[in-house]
Amino acid sequence: METTAPLFGAVTLVSGPEALLAERAVRGLTERALIERPEAGVTMLDGSGLDASALNEATGGSLFASDAIVVVNPISEVTPDLYDALAGYATARMDDLALVLVHPGGVKGKRLLDALKKAKVATIDCPTIKAWELAQFAANEARRQGGRIDAGTAARLVESLGSDARAVAGAVRQLLDDADDRVISEAAVRRYFTGRADVTSFTVADHVMAGRRNEALGALRWALDTGVAPVLVTSALATALRQQGRYSDLAGQRMRDGDVAREIGVPPWKVKDLVRLSRDWTPRGLADALGRVAVADAAVKGSAADPAFALERLVLEVAGLRGRRPDSGMGR
Repeated sequence: METTAPLFGAVTLVSGPEALLAERAVRGLTERALIERPEAGVTMLDGSGLDASALNEATGGSLFASDAIVVVNPISEVTPDLYDALAGYATARMDDLALVLVHPGGVKGKRLLDALKKAKVATIDCPTIKAWELAQFAANEARRQGGRIDAGTAARLVESLGSDARAVAGAVRQLLDDADDRVISEAAVRRYFTGRADVTSFTVADHVMAGRRNEALGALRWALDTGVAPVLVTSALATALRQQGRYSDLAGQRMRDGDVAREIGVPPWKVKDLVRLSRDWTPRGLADALGRVAVADAAVKGSAADPAFALERLVLEVAGLRGRRPDSGMGR
């Protein structure tokens, strides 16, 4: 259930296997906490590598922000020696701390979960969205973004995409962005997602950014064969490149991951991907790639006789720009 109680001085548990819902819950809690204390610092801690020193440092605030918003994800990977400390925050009220603990479900870390439940911490449940619930989920997604999709069209969209809630949410967003009246039509679903479109434009972009040329080409051909519009591929790749560029601009500023995520406009989990990819993308490479995407975008919108060929060439060219260094020896 949702919680509307003040977040500072409390512990909130986000629990359940539906990662998309958990990410949204964490983002919503972080935003709410920042409304309560706009000057608070935000720290995202990886539960798998957490130790007592890092936990104490994060929960103790900083020189620049006495109030702290701390997210530990996932607590299923936290070592047992930290269980008492984490559970203790639920009973020892700290007015300058808003602590969010994320558990992906399952029995791992059950002793910590039991201690948190015994302390009656506020809990947001994120259960798996069942296959028969996905059509209603799509309708709710459209409404959430200021649009609309009727029940029949939502069912057709789910039939095309399968049981991945994240894919359904992404498809709803794409379709609404392309709809002038913010209404998703069955014709649009058929045009973009005919057949089982497990491979989307974002999958193609992910492979390209990682330099996986063969996988990117295979994903592209499958996406086009299953009805994904060519313009969605160029749009997804442009978005990925711009996000990487914005991260490069911020990389030297010693910002917390949560602050970076807000500045770029991505969910916190995406920051780790940007950090990893930053080792292989130079500003020059990103700028060159964006220029090529612009050319390909114009091509698939009408100036090319064969949009598929234009996209295949784009995939190879952009993937080839990853990892290049200027001859002058300049760094990123």
